[in-house]
Amino acid sequence: MVELKGRTVIVTGASMGIGRALAAGLADAGASLVLNARHEGPLRQAAEACGRSGIEVRTVAGSAGSGETVARIREEAQRTGSLCGFIHAAGLLHPGPTLWELSEEQFREVLEANVLGAFQLIRVIVPILREQGMGLAVFFGSGASERSVPGIGAYCAAKAAEERLALQVARESPEITTFIYRPGVVETRMQQSARESSGGGSRELRAIFHAFRDRGELLTPEESARALINILLKDPRRFHGGTATARDGMEPDLWGG
Repeated sequence: MVELKGRTVIVTGASMGIGRALAAGLADAGASLVLNARHEGPLRQAAEACGRSGIEVRTVAGSAGSGETVARIREEAQRTGSLCGFIHAAGLLHPGPTLWELSEEQFREVLEANVLGAFQLIRVIVPILREQGMGLAVFFGSGASERSVPGIGAYCAAKAAEERLALQVARESPEITTFIYRPGVVETRMQQSARESSGGGSRELRAIFHAFRDRGELLTPEESARALINILLKDPRRFHGGTATARDGMEPDLWGG
């Protein structure tokens, strides 16, 4: 198990969706937090909500794909002390366009949020965890990494790359518990943007994402976040070098049912 109480966890993408729900759940578990997201206002609101649990919360606004941003995250984590590790929940979709319809800026933004953000955390935070001889590195993955879905080609490629980076860390730093977390199909702003997308791949994409909702398959951000926290509190090491899913955290013995 991972001891969360009194330990510091870095969470990217913490201003909304699963990242925000995850931050709240970790705060309830007693973890100190360094929260990151691109926009200061929503990030501050998330931090204030977490602070009501009586834990220490620090924030760093900016892209996790920026080395400068992640250096500031490292500084805040070191001030807080007792670093447990990081959870890279930040991500970006830009749904609808075919690959050739995406602008260069849009393509870069998707890779920056998912892949470059993962790399910067590895480059800046993993050496600290290695010095400690232990720690936690969780990367948000997706089933999209294994298939081609019209309208989210950049995201599919980015998640495949991010998952590969996670497996590389697990191989090169076995003392750090490292795994991919696939959060399931969750009702977030990403889901809504896919249902409302436009572009050459949007017709099929909208049908796929509307079907998730119509079939009642969507989890809430809180359910997915709780599943990951359950995994951390029980036996995250069993997923080292592999993939955990929301379903793995919903086993009856973990949920108390």
